[in-house]
Amino acid sequence: RRNLLLCFDAFGTLFSPRPGVPEQYVNVARECGFRGPLTVPAVTESFKKAFADQQRLYPNYGRASGMGAEKWWTNVIKFTFLPFNKKDELPPELAPRLLRRFGSGEGYRIADPNIPELITQLKDRPRHLEGHTNRHRFDRVVVGVITNSDDRVPGILSSLGFAVSPLRFGSPPVDVPASPEQYQIDFHCMSYDVGVSKPSEGIFKAAELMAGEVLSASTEVESPLHDEQASWTKIYVGDEFSNDVVGSMRAGWNSV
Repeated sequence: RRNLLLCFDAFGTLFSPRPGVPEQYVNVARECGFRGPLTVPAVTESFKKAFADQQRLYPNYGRASGMGAEKWWTNVIKFTFLPFNKKDELPPELAPRLLRRFGSGEGYRIADPNIPELITQLKDRPRHLEGHTNRHRFDRVVVGVITNSDDRVPGILSSLGFAVSPLRFGSPPVDVPASPEQYQIDFHCMSYDVGVSKPSEGIFKAAELMAGEVLSASTEVESPLHDEQASWTKIYVGDEFSNDVVGSMRAGWNSV
């Protein structure tokens, strides 16, 4: 059996902010009545510092410290805007509005409108090619997401119209076998759940385990992880050279 494991980065590859994150921060702050002297360039620099400070103090979006992603991002928002407010206070609705916005499709657009249909066609292809001789044909295509992110990614993708499986690293196994065509995204491997980030080999190995779980949940395969006759082609699509290209290749994947 020949299987394809195709995984994507999330931010910048499957979806992108619309408009840029700092511009949205400025727009929402003004809608909330923020009185400080905001400019997009200044907020850009302040956001970078706030983000880096929180990652240093509470790595992996606060997961290890028990803070959680929502509180972590609330801190980023707070420290992004405080330099522009002499009273050391923010409009009470500012952080909740930004959290909702960037936790759904409201703050993003699909990076390439053709991606969902291309994934669907790719996953349908093995079924359509049955009975045909084709050295490039795969018996099964598994599509996943590998991303340095918190746990909001599945909700964002779902909000943007992707058919998203609930399966994520560390979650309970899927009880009901899913057909290959049921989901466009079969699983998620987020650094928030895995505990390591790209370019670490560990997050790519976690995705390989998840692919085995996907096939285990299928009626087509009984024990894919121990099937010596099965072979995998592993491809990763991302937009950063160090994290995505170098990281995936070191883990034994092909990179796009």
